[in-house]
Amino acid sequence: MAELQASSLAVSVIGVHKRFRNGSAEVHVLKGVDFSLAPGQLAMLKGRSGSGKTTLMNLIGGLDVPSEGSVIVNGLELHKLNDKERTRMRRRDVAFVFQSFALHPLMTAWENVELGMRMAGLPSAQWADRIEYCLEQVGMAERAQHRPYELSGGEQQRVAIAKAIAPGPRLLLADEPTAELDTKMSARVLSLFQSLRVEEKMAILMTTHDQTMLEVADHVLEMESGKLA
Repeated sequence: MAELQASSLAVSVIGVHKRFRNGSAEVHVLKGVDFSLAPGQLAMLKGRSGSGKTTLMNLIGGLDVPSEGSVIVNGLELHKLNDKERTRMRRRDVAFVFQSFALHPLMTAWENVELGMRMAGLPSAQWADRIEYCLEQVGMAERAQHRPYELSGGEQQRVAIAKAIAPGPRLLLADEPTAELDTKMSARVLSLFQSLRVEEKMAILMTTHDQTMLEVADHVLEMESGKLA
């Protein structure tokens, strides 16, 4: 990728280290990570459990700050923002798909997707059409009025994807977003992600073990012992 200024990138990770205290010991989880992601690009993050993938995703999403180095998302240096500013940034510009789905248990699929748009501060006039579109894209339009406990794990995952993309974030962080899906639905989600890259210039960083996903990525990043191999 051609050299770009950090302000024009969706993500710029520069010399990032992350250390945690474990009693009297210090655990060095990330050890000088550098990479960048432009708008509309798709990057896959792979690596064994404990390699630092989740820690890196949390730093990029503003859920934590690095011990050293910089994480810049859409031109904002996250370590220079306070907690409220990072929360505001996440609601507006960054979306997550967690393995735990993170759906409100008492809300229907429709209401869960609506909640994401409400928290992003989007005008209510935009909600209905966008919610319908996102649920349709993940094959959940006919299950829109069902609550999470009435849905299978795969269906909950699809609602979580719809909720994440509905506000039109600039950056999507997805942790194994197709882990609960069959081959046909995984292909449908991949097609959706490809459309979001092209039509909405959404940058996507995801962890996956799905070889099909890896084949379409602009970048495949492999974490090994806290570094990118």
